[in-house]
Amino acid sequence: MATQRPTGVTIVAIVVLVSGLLSITGAIISLTTGGHVVSAIVSLALGILTLAVALGLFSHSRVARILTTIVLVLQLAGAIFSLGATGFGTISVIWPIISGVLSLVGIALLYTKQANAYFR
Repeated sequence: MATQRPTGVTIVAIVVLVSGLLSITGAIISLTTGGHVVSAIVSLALGILTLAVALGLFSHSRVARILTTIVLVLQLAGAIFSLGATGFGTISVIWPIISGVLSLVGIALLYTKQANAYFR
């Protein structure tokens, strides 16, 4: 097992951590301002799960790496679907492109030689 966490894994873990915190914050804001309760509770639960996965990435968890990979693949699929639905003629393609590229980079960072050694 690698003794030091690779920089790429740290970057992905921080991004996942921030994503979880943003989900939780959005859910709390939605709950306190009269937003859709079911949606806010689901978002809160997913945010908490995301935080747990981020902590797992920081601590050699293979399960966290697999869960993160699944989420990144789903985000990539969603980005591709969005591009197909909107086409390339409008400014609305920027976010799906950014999301897709970030998903690909995240997957690549989780499966480098150093990352593989870290998660062994």
